[in-house]
Amino acid sequence: MEQQIQLNDHNKQEYPPMHTCEHIVNRTMMNLFGCGRSVSAHIERKKSKLDYTLETAPTEEDVKRLEEAVNAVIAQGLDVTTEFITQEEAQGRFDLKRLPEDASETVRIVKVGNYDECLCLGTHVKNTSEVGTFKVISHDWNEEAKRWRMRFKLQ
Repeated sequence: MEQQIQLNDHNKQEYPPMHTCEHIVNRTMMNLFGCGRSVSAHIERKKSKLDYTLETAPTEEDVKRLEEAVNAVIAQGLDVTTEFITQEEAQGRFDLKRLPEDASETVRIVKVGNYDECLCLGTHVKNTSEVGTFKVISHDWNEEAKRWRMRFKLQ
């Protein structure tokens, strides 16, 4: 008898290309700047924003490198897949701090090829070829908070 997977309800409906792009941006930020995933995200169809905690403000050259790196990943045409594991299996592999207290025992992992994987209940494209071109449209730095906010769109 096949076991029924129980997950928490998801409270929002993302625009799949933008949400998949968020995953790629997060991994790319980690790779380029050694930071964690975004500390705050607002993902919408027309434009989105992500906040990162960094030691110093990225330069315009850094922003260009980020755009190029994200677009290179998108261009690879990576499959976006899901996997289900228990919270116990996820320990040590993923940061579980963002899970709600009432999170189900089963968690869902979204994988972007071999490039990124993270816990996520959101909606995604099937392949990165469906994302489009990533473009940073503005960004600002908060020195006191050591927070970099980036706004981006897909073309």
